[in-house]
Amino acid sequence: MPQRYDAVVIGGGHNGLVTAAYLAKAGKKVLVLERRHVLGGAAVSEEIVPGYRFSVFSYVVSLLRPEIIRELELPKHGLEILPLDGTITPLDGDSLWRVNDHGRTVRELRRWSLNDAEAYEEYGPLMAEMARFIKPILSIVPPDPGKISVRDWLPLTPLAKTFKDLPKRLQTTFIQLMTMSAADFLDQWFETDPLKATMSASGIIGTFQGPRSPGTAYVLLHHYMGEIDGAYRAWGVPRGGTGSISDAIGSAALAAGAEIRTEAPVTRIDVRGGRATGVTLESGEQIEAGIVLSSLDSRWTFIKLLEDGTLDPAFREEVLRYKYRGSSGKVNLALDGLPELACKPGTGEWLRGAISFSPSLDYMERAYDDAKYGRPSRRPYIDMIIPTLVDPTMAPPGGHVMSCFVQYAPYRLAGDAIWDDAARESFGQNVIDTIAERFPTIRQHIVGSQFITPKDIEDVTGLTEGNIFQGELSLEQLFFNRPVPGWARYRTPIRDLWMCGSATHPGGGIMGAPGRIAALEVLRGRGGRGRQGPGRAA
Repeated sequence: MPQRYDAVVIGGGHNGLVTAAYLAKAGKKVLVLERRHVLGGAAVSEEIVPGYRFSVFSYVVSLLRPEIIRELELPKHGLEILPLDGTITPLDGDSLWRVNDHGRTVRELRRWSLNDAEAYEEYGPLMAEMARFIKPILSIVPPDPGKISVRDWLPLTPLAKTFKDLPKRLQTTFIQLMTMSAADFLDQWFETDPLKATMSASGIIGTFQGPRSPGTAYVLLHHYMGEIDGAYRAWGVPRGGTGSISDAIGSAALAAGAEIRTEAPVTRIDVRGGRATGVTLESGEQIEAGIVLSSLDSRWTFIKLLEDGTLDPAFREEVLRYKYRGSSGKVNLALDGLPELACKPGTGEWLRGAISFSPSLDYMERAYDDAKYGRPSRRPYIDMIIPTLVDPTMAPPGGHVMSCFVQYAPYRLAGDAIWDDAARESFGQNVIDTIAERFPTIRQHIVGSQFITPKDIEDVTGLTEGNIFQGELSLEQLFFNRPVPGWARYRTPIRDLWMCGSATHPGGGIMGAPGRIAALEVLRGRGGRGRQGPGRAA
C-alpha cells in the first residue's frame, strides 16, 4: 500500500522547507521530497574544490523574514548571519566606498559631491520609510481582482489607510518606485555616476532589464526591504554559506516532526477527480497525501508534473506566458591568497563587504545591450564578495573563496549558439578578465574555479531558464498576477494542489515568505492551528 501523509511538499528548497516546518508544527504529518542529494535548491553550500566550500548559487542573505527566524527558532538550529560591511566600487585610480557607518559614508561622498552627500542624508531615511510602508505586503495573501470578496481585500485596508496618511511627497515617491526605471529614479537624487550605477544594480538583479528599463525602481525597493536585526538594506553571509540557512530550516522541520527525503525526484503529481491525491517518484513509488504543495516554479509544476489534459487550456496558456528570461551566471573562485585592488592596494576592511563592478550607468546599460541580442556581456556587472574574510571556515588556512554574481548571461543565446562546455568556459574566462582589470594579480591566486551559466542553474536546481526568482520580478508578474492572474492565493485549479515557492507572492530571494504564507493559508483553510502559535499571515 502507498504511504500516506497529510501533506507532501515537492522540492527541498528553503521555501519548501519553511512550508513543511509550519505544517509540522501544526501537527500535520508532512513529507518533503528533494530530487538532489543536498537540501536547499539554490541556497546550498558545497565543496567544489577540495577544502573550499562555496555558496554555489545564492550567496548573501537579507530578505529572510525575521518572523520566520523567530517562529522557527532558527538560531537554535545553527543559523548565524554575519554582517557584510558596505560596498566598494573600484574605478580607474580611485574607488567609491560606502560602509554601514552612515557618517563615514557621507564623508566619502563629500569627496565626490557635496550635493550627493547632502541628498544621501535624506535618501536613506526616505527609502527606509518606503520599506516600512510596503513591508506588510510581504505577509499578505493577494486578493483576486476578479472577485468581490470583502474578506480577501480586508488585509489591504490598513495599507490603503497608511498610504492615505502618508505625506504627499512620500505618496509621490511610492508611485515613482512602482513605475520608473532605477536610473531615472536615482537621477532625481544624485549626480555621481559610480554611486548611481552601484545603487541601480539592486534594480536589475535577476531581471532581463537594464537600469534604464521602466519598473526596475521597484526591484530596487524589493531589495531595500531586506533587513538584519532590524536594519534595512543590511546584507550578510550565513556562517557556513547559504546552505546553512536551508539546513537550519530543515532541522526545524525535522524537530517539528516532518520527514525529509533526498534523492527522491518526483515525476508526476497524481490527480483523480480534479484533485491532487499524491505523487509518483521516478522510482515508481507512489505516495498518497491529503494535499500536495509544490515549491517548484509554475512551468515545472503545471507543465512537467501534470499529465496532458489535466489543466484547462486557458490556464495552461497563462502558465506558458509567464516570463522567466534567466539573465544571471555565477563564477566561484578558490584562491590561495588575497588579491589586491589596483585602485586601493592592500587587504584592508574594504574587501570585507561587496565589491561592485559598476563604474557607470553607461557601463551597466552596455552590459544589458549585449544581452538583448543574445550575447553574454563583454564587460559584465559583477557583484563580488569574499566570504572567507568574515567566515574563514569556508576555506583552508590562508585560502579564500571569491563569489561572483554575474549579469548578464542570457539563457537564450543568439543564432544557433547553445550553452555548451566551450561557451561556459568562454563566459568564465571573460569574467576573470574583467576581474583582472581591477585585481591585476587575480589569476596567480586561482587554484580552482566553477563557472555556472543559466542553463547550469536550470539543470542543477530546476529553476526554469535559470531564473533565480522563479520568474521575473516585473510589475505585470507581481502580487495578484503571480504566477497566474486569478490564481495568486497559493491555491491552483487542481483541488488540494498548492504552490509555495518563489513563483508566488511576494517573489524571490532567500525570503521564505511564500512558504510561510502558503502553509498558514493551508492551515486556515483546513481549520489547522499551530501548536506553538505560528502567527497569522495577514
